[in-house]
Amino acid sequence: MEKCTLTCDQHDYIEIACMFGYRVRLTLEDQQIMEGKAVGTLTDSDKREYLIIDDGQQHRIELMRLKKLQVLTPHARFTEMNF
Repeated sequence: MEKCTLTCDQHDYIEIACMFGYRVRLTLEDQQIMEGKAVGTLTDSDKREYLIIDDGQQHRIELMRLKKLQVLTPHARFTEMNF
């Protein structure tokens, strides 16, 4: 069974994290943890959407793999989003 697409609210939180350059900790569906600065989003030619984070090098994480996004930046506009 394919996972549902993200809601508009979930997309908004991802965009806020990128707009403010928040440092984030991502928990992926396979329980892998990644940390870095949220720098942008990308949609490829197959319509897959990615969050781009930078931890000294840039990584593309497919949004459908996200389980949780935690904001590590102090005084952020939000602290956590579950997917």
